[in-house]
Amino acid sequence: MTAPLNQSNFTKYQPFVKWVGGKRGLLSQIIPLIPEEFNNYFEPFVGGGALFFELYSLGLLKDKNVYLFDINSELINAYNIVKSNPFDLVKELQKFKEKHSKEFYYEVRAWDREENFLKRSEIERASRFIYLNKTCFNGLYRVNSKGYHNVPIGSYKNPNICDELVIYNASEALQNATILNNSYKDVLLHAKANDFVYFDPPYYPLTPTSSFTSYNENSFLDKEQRELFEVFDKLAKQKSHVMHSNSDTNFINELYEKFEIKNIQANRFINSKSNGRGKISEVLVKNNIKGLLCK
Repeated sequence: MTAPLNQSNFTKYQPFVKWVGGKRGLLSQIIPLIPEEFNNYFEPFVGGGALFFELYSLGLLKDKNVYLFDINSELINAYNIVKSNPFDLVKELQKFKEKHSKEFYYEVRAWDREENFLKRSEIERASRFIYLNKTCFNGLYRVNSKGYHNVPIGSYKNPNICDELVIYNASEALQNATILNNSYKDVLLHAKANDFVYFDPPYYPLTPTSSFTSYNENSFLDKEQRELFEVFDKLAKQKSHVMHSNSDTNFINELYEKFEIKNIQANRFINSKSNGRGKISEVLVKNNIKGLLCK
C-alpha cells in the first residue's frame, strides 16, 4: 500500500473508530506495565485497538506477528477494508459525509434490517459502520436481540466522518496484522510462551443495571467472565504474558485474586446523568502469580 499523502504527515497512529471502554485515555497508565520483552502480540477483544496502535507508534511491534480478534463481524470487516482498501473507503465515506442528515442516518442504520444486507459490498458495509460510529450517540455500538443496530443519532454539529489521515495511517499500521472474526477463546490456538495477550472485554457491571455489557447480541456476565478467566489462566500456565482490563468490583477482584491486580483511574463518559460521570477505579490484571512474573 502506498499512501497518497506525504509520509511526513503520518506521525500518529490511532483508532479509526470510537469505542466504549476504549483505552486511549489510559495508555499512560498501561504502557509502563506491559512486558519489557515479548514475541508476538494478541488483542482478542480489539474494539478500537487503542493499545495496538500505541504499541505500533512506539515501535514495540516491529518484526512481531500481530493478531487482532473480535466477534463483531462488521467491526472486523471495517478493519480489513481499512487495511486493504483505504482509498476507496475514503471515497465512500466522503459520499456519506455529503449526505449526512438525521434522515440519512436512520436510513443507513436500517440497512441491517434488509434481507440482502450481507450482499452489500464490503466497502459499503465498512463505510456504514464507521459513519454510524462517528454520528451515533457517544459512539456506541449496540444491537438488539435480533442483531440490529439501535443507537440513536448523536447531537454533533460537525462529526468527523471521514478522517483521511487517521484511516491511511491505520492502514499502514495494519499491514502486517492478522485480523480475525473469531472468539477470544481462539487465542489458545495461536499464543505461545512469551507472547503478549491483552484482554479488554466488555466490563463486569458495577451494579445490576448500570453497565453496557453487550457490543453485539451476546451478554458478557458472570458465566462469560469465568470462561475468560479460564482462558487467562491457561495462557499464564503456558508462560504467555497476559494482561486484562476490567471493572474494579468484588467479583473481578476475587476471580483474579491469585494474580497481580493494579488499580488505575479512568474517566467514565457513558452515563445519562452528569453526576454519574467522572473518575472511576478500574483494574489491570497481570499474570504475576505470588509476585513472580511467569517468564
